Amino acid sequence: MKAFFSEEQLLHTPQQFMRLGRLSAPTDLPSRAESLQGALAARGIKVEAPADYGRKPLENIHSADYLNYLETAYARWQSQKAPGVDPGPEVLPNLSPYYNGRIEQAGRGPCPSPSIVAQTGYYLSDLSCPIGPQTWRSALRSTHSAVAAADHVASTGGMAYALCRPSGHHAHRDRAGGFCYLNSSAAAASRLLQTWSKVAVLDVDAHHGDGTQNIFYHRADVMTVSLHADPGAYYPFYTGYAEERGHGAGEGYNLNLPLPHGSGNAPFLAALDTALTALGRY
Repeated sequence: MKAFFSEEQLLHTPQQFMRLGRLSAPTDLPSRAESLQGALAARGIKVEAPADYGRKPLENIHSADYLNYLETAYARWQSQKAPGVDPGPEVLPNLSPYYNGRIEQAGRGPCPSPSIVAQTGYYLSDLSCPIGPQTWRSALRSTHSAVAAADHVASTGGMAYALCRPSGHHAHRDRAGGFCYLNSSAAAASRLLQTWSKVAVLDVDAHHGDGTQNIFYHRADVMTVSLHADPGAYYPFYTGYAEERGHGAGEGYNLNLPLPHGSGNAPFLAALDTALTALGRY
C-alpha cells in the first residue's frame, strides 16, 4: 500500500482555540501527524511526498472567493497593524453572519464586504480554525496528499493511504470549521470522478462529516455516508441527523448513521453493515 504525506503539513502550528468560553491550548498539533507517521513506519509502509498540484484540484469543491480568502488572510490580517491597533497572532473571527441553512441553496455568494474582519466572520465558522502564517500552505499540501492517493488508486487499482493533517471533513464549500480548512476527502472524491462515474465517501469518525455532506449534498455522482456520535449534544450540532438525505439531484445519496454516545462495538458494526449495504446498492 502506498502512503502520501508532505512535511509541509507540519508547518501549521495553531496557538489557540475556543473551548467553553476560554481560549485554550490547541489540540490540532503537528504531533498528531507525527504519531501517524510512526504507525506507518512501524508497519513498513513507505511514505511519499505528493506532487504540488496547486489550487486546481480544489476548484470543483471550494468556491474561488473562499480559496482567495484562505490564501491571503494572514497577510491581510497582519497588515491591519497601526499605531494603537495590534492584530492578534492568528486570524480569528469576532462575528458570525446569519445563514438560514436552506438546503435548496447550493451555496452562498461571496462575502459582500471587502473587509478582512468581515470576511473572517463569513468564512471561519468557529474559533477552532485560527489562521497562522503557514496554515494555507499546510492545508493545501494536505489536500495534495489526498489527490496523490486518489491518482494512485485510479492508475493502479491498488490501495492508498493519505495522511491528511490539517484534517478536512468539516470544511464546507466556502467555510472552515472544526480544525478543517480544505476538504481533503472531497478533493480525493472529485479527483476520482475523472476516472469513474460514481464515487462514495465513507466517513468513520466521532464527528459528523458536515463539510463533505455540504459539498456533495445536491449531487448524485458522489454518495456520502457518515458514521458518528449523535450530534444533538456534540459537534457539529447542526447537521448529521438521519433525516438528512440529500436534495434535488442528490436526494437519496447522503446517509447519516448517528449513534448514541457510549455505543459499543456491536451497534457500531451494525451501523457499518448498514453503510456497506447502502454503498453496495449505489
